[in-house]
Amino acid sequence: MKPYPPITDYMATSLITFRKDTDIREAIDVLLDKKISGAPVLDQDGQLIGMLSEADCLRILVEGPYNQEPASSKLSVKDYMSTQIKTIAASKSVLDAAYEFVRSGYKRLPVVDAGRLVGQISRVDILRAIQKMEPDVKHIPDSWRGREPEMPGYKKTFYAKNS
Repeated sequence: MKPYPPITDYMATSLITFRKDTDIREAIDVLLDKKISGAPVLDQDGQLIGMLSEADCLRILVEGPYNQEPASSKLSVKDYMSTQIKTIAASKSVLDAAYEFVRSGYKRLPVVDAGRLVGQISRVDILRAIQKMEPDVKHIPDSWRGREPEMPGYKKTFYAKNS
């Protein structure tokens, strides 16, 4: 069986990032303008300290009326970013990342190497990897060659029906 490709082959490396003191409305503008659903938050030394997602930004509307925050108050990324960060090591494979996405429900994971942010991998990146991977599985045992059983049509997958 072939090894699974490393996440470094599919991760994004040219990242949009935020600082904790960035105005939250500016951050929302960037998310919308760049058509991304979230981004890492870095401190002044470039260390990963949080993630800002669309869901984090929605808290402005949900929490604002409850806390009676004035609309003109200066709200920053640090007020809304998630600080419990799940990362993945740059040495991991696309299978490892897929497992994390399925298990955790996250949409993106910061990729770190020796504690430094080197990229970000998303569910979509893993789907791209799947598209490029060639299956290396024999579905029919060699002893059945020439006398393969026919599967009923209603049990065939789309792929099996069209091959």
